[in-house]
Amino acid sequence: MFTLEKFQEASKIVKEATNETKLMYSQYLSDATGNEVYLKPENLQKTGAYKLRGAYYKISTLSDEERKKGLIAASAGNHAQGVAYAARQYGVKATIVMPVTTPLIKVNRTKALGAEVVLYGNIYDEACNHAYKLASEHGYTFIHPFDDETVATGQGTIMMEIYEELKDVDIVLVPIGGGGLATGISSAAKLLNPNIKVIGVEPAGAPSLKAALEAGGPTPLDKVSTIADGTAVRTIGSVVFPYLKENLDNVITVTDEELVATFLDVVENHKMVAENSGLLAVAAAKHLDVKGKKVVSIVSGGNMDVDTMATEIEHGLIMRNRVFAVTVVLSDNPGALAKLTNLIAEQKGNVVNIEHIHHLATGSADSVRVNITLKSFGTEHKEQIIKALCDEGYKVEETRAIL
Repeated sequence: MFTLEKFQEASKIVKEATNETKLMYSQYLSDATGNEVYLKPENLQKTGAYKLRGAYYKISTLSDEERKKGLIAASAGNHAQGVAYAARQYGVKATIVMPVTTPLIKVNRTKALGAEVVLYGNIYDEACNHAYKLASEHGYTFIHPFDDETVATGQGTIMMEIYEELKDVDIVLVPIGGGGLATGISSAAKLLNPNIKVIGVEPAGAPSLKAALEAGGPTPLDKVSTIADGTAVRTIGSVVFPYLKENLDNVITVTDEELVATFLDVVENHKMVAENSGLLAVAAAKHLDVKGKKVVSIVSGGNMDVDTMATEIEHGLIMRNRVFAVTVVLSDNPGALAKLTNLIAEQKGNVVNIEHIHHLATGSADSVRVNITLKSFGTEHKEQIIKALCDEGYKVEETRAIL
């Protein structure tokens, strides 16, 4: 099904609806990995994700009759916005079934694009089954988010653009949920230059492709548990699986903890917001065991609501020891607390929260327990503060930090 001519045709068509997302050189990742690393910022698309490409191209290939029936799709958010945007461009109705766990920003933006949103199920697979049921009942034309060769062709236009800018690219890192993006990218890459290595990246809590490769075909995961909601898919697409098996050079997984750290990296070093699924390929750049290669990480989406951002930042700061908490036992005398906080200030620690607790037993009638949450510059500074407290004779116990 995939030909260079098809990818070229799709590239012309998707330009009608997409923003230009030029490669961004990452000095931070290049220094950290010993490679020449670039980001393909699909989080800067009109709908905040690459999904617009596949949806728009697929709908462009439908007949007028198929479009007039109305369109329906199941999506964790980004495909939803792509279909809604394309449907609005073609002046047709779109119904989107989304898991109830979909971030509010994705739900609201889909509605704002004129689509009817139906919330159903906790994960994509449950929403998809319900969308098929509605399509059957109402005669809607179903637009699959990933298990469709035409949709995958639209996603492959990303690779065409990467190659146009960086013809000597060595490695492309691509996120995997259902497999449509990776199918389009890897198929286009092998047509352009068989020596380009394409590596798929899955969340450790939803490795549907790894499971399929081990089983010899698509097989449902027993459970899915990941903060990367856009790639929380139980079963890899059956249509795209053969292409992934043939064209991907490797598949790696990334943990939720890595995604949290990568979120802060991208915000601080690149001044961009990317959603957790969109960060998979960025986090994976540090997994490569090669040096001196030209690497492109596809930042597939950036639709993250502010509540999730706040949680991510909190966890990221705690993971990096830039926020930590300690319990200190001190004498129950006037000025004792002031002495403690002055010592922390001398070490340039910043007190975020403090609890002076009289009623908790310390083993001594004339002492009290103080819980303190602090900000530091990182692990070394945190250890410096704790050492200074211990050197002054305080009994210090590290506890769980909560912002």
